[in-house]
Amino acid sequence: MSHSKHNAIVTGGSKGIGAAISRRLAADGFSVVINYGHDASAATDLAAEIEQAGGKAIAVAGDLSSPAAMPALFDAAEAAFGTVTALVNNAGLMKLGPIAEFDDDMFDRQVALNLGGVFRGMREASRRLAEGGRIVSFSSSVVGLYQPGYGVYAATKAGVEAMTHILAKELGSRRITVNAVAPGPVATDLFLGDKSDEQIAAIARINPFGRIGEPEDIARVVAFLASEQAGWINGQVIRANGGVI
Repeated sequence: MSHSKHNAIVTGGSKGIGAAISRRLAADGFSVVINYGHDASAATDLAAEIEQAGGKAIAVAGDLSSPAAMPALFDAAEAAFGTVTALVNNAGLMKLGPIAEFDDDMFDRQVALNLGGVFRGMREASRRLAEGGRIVSFSSSVVGLYQPGYGVYAATKAGVEAMTHILAKELGSRRITVNAVAPGPVATDLFLGDKSDEQIAAIARINPFGRIGEPEDIARVVAFLASEQAGWINGQVIRANGGVI
């Protein structure tokens, strides 16, 4: 059983932005616990890829909308790599629709994962993270854009921002930094899934750089916040969106 100096849990770490974060943290010397909800093969394939590249990674299943999942995830991480030094709360669900038409089930599911999952991650990390550790959670630039259709999703992310600011103050005595990253549109299955080429091109044109983000653009920001260089960045929300807002 090997114990490296830096051990990170990445929730939703097998696809999209999460996969880019898992790869980047592994390249930076972290042992990475790749949490996934459903697709075991994507997570185990990514762990194998990281191991083949000389890194350390394991895949751990867990539905983070369930209260039991986060303690179990920390247990698995500690058993594999020792005390966790970084938690990246990346897992999330995005379903859009006008508030007037939004059904209770989809409201409950988004709140349970986007807000509840991050809350339980923050709570567990507060109890078990190494001194001087890092908590990085995910908000979204839609919290600033306030576009129609994003009411429930943006509300969950606004809640994440509020908890980020407050937890940073609560954990200061242990030198744990607590920050959030708020991406704009990023080329992932989650974002591209139901959009036409014309819609994607229109979204790209709104950005000063004329493109949408790539997962690696976001992973670099997370890697910085998880690094020792970011020790004086605390209680902040970094909007990583190329200047769209």
